[in-house]
Amino acid sequence: MKRLLAAAAVLAVLAACTTTSPDVINKNDAQRMSTVLDGVVLSTRPVVVEGSQSGIGAVAGGVTGAIAGGSVGGRRESAAVGVIGAVVGGVVGNTVERFGTREEAVELLIQLKSGERRAVVQAKGTEAINPGDSVVLVTPGGKVRVTKAPVPTVPAAPAPEPRS
Repeated sequence: MKRLLAAAAVLAVLAACTTTSPDVINKNDAQRMSTVLDGVVLSTRPVVVEGSQSGIGAVAGGVTGAIAGGSVGGRRESAAVGVIGAVVGGVVGNTVERFGTREEAVELLIQLKSGERRAVVQAKGTEAINPGDSVVLVTPGGKVRVTKAPVPTVPAAPAPEPRS
């Protein structure tokens, strides 16, 4: 049982390693110039980004199931139960990986200043993006993230010089 919990903990850690969040920047995108496009959000829609099935969950679950099943009963029973445990553990591990790496996301339909439209799916970030918001699409080498456009600040007028 302890081994099963350990395998589940490893899967949870691996599941946390992947994200499409606009708040997480890939280290290869740091200190690189990106293309920036201005636009306005036309609509938003909640979606779910499907989780990965790399096989790590199935392998970890299979090994855990085989070990747990192999420790049950006598010599003959332990071999049969070990095989059954490996199969069941593999299926469970794959399912845990797939559901553990799913992400709540949002699909954004954006009207660019040029008149073109773009649809972008990204994980929900810390800032809420709503229809009508001015946004920027940042493209660092093929991937796109959408953030709210910065509000331009007007510099304060210099104070008039005192008259003498």
